[in-house]
Amino acid sequence: MKQTAEHVHYHEFLPDFRLQPYIYCYWQLQTSEILREPFSYRVVADGCIDIFFELTDPADSYVMGFCKKYTEFPIGNTFNYVGVRFLPTMFPQLFRTDAASLSNRAQELEAVIPDMAKFIASRMHPQLTNSEIKQLLDAYFIEKLGKMTFDHDPRLYGALSLILENFGIINVETQLDTGVSSRQLRRLFTYYIGDTPKTFSNVVRFQNILRAKPSQQSLRENKLFYDGYYDQAHFIKEFRNFYGVTPGKAFGR
Repeated sequence: MKQTAEHVHYHEFLPDFRLQPYIYCYWQLQTSEILREPFSYRVVADGCIDIFFELTDPADSYVMGFCKKYTEFPIGNTFNYVGVRFLPTMFPQLFRTDAASLSNRAQELEAVIPDMAKFIASRMHPQLTNSEIKQLLDAYFIEKLGKMTFDHDPRLYGALSLILENFGIINVETQLDTGVSSRQLRRLFTYYIGDTPKTFSNVVRFQNILRAKPSQQSLRENKLFYDGYYDQAHFIKEFRNFYGVTPGKAFGR
């Protein structure tokens, strides 16, 4: 949120500990006063699926799938958005939904999970505090979890572990040997993640660069940041695709 306007605030807060293996965080993006100009919110590629809604109009809720490039939303001069960010594979597990059908777009939640859309519309309103929002969402998801049986496919989760352990720098054709063919693994990733193992690896690699917060000087001097890329030009092109600006502009120092 470094590039946000003044009077725009973003907060993340953890769900109940029982939900933390499934939900990365709840989040809130809101204005503290009316902005002079309409605000454009940039969402970078992160490998997750989000549900979000405007707290002043909770009947209007959405789900955004796995995105392989940054997305910008013009959201006006005043807003109060709340969201749920699911860890990879968890949204399709919880809601028995093909992640690929949600990829690279936002669509109305009512068309995907009508029961949750009704819950949000009936229980959420702008007078709620963060703590009250968390309690409502926790109760909804804990109840849902109690009725679920998860498919912990060791082939899929073994491949995910290898990608994460290697920070996305991995040859998906030769190094993801988890007892399943590359074609079957691609199908599993497409259903549970929303894209291919290669695309997911690229997003993981990008997110690890963001986490490192390199300076412009360290980007020039430390070739580790280019590990897994053909060359510096390829690195800059992919970073811009995921983030919307070049690494130099993103880190700005």
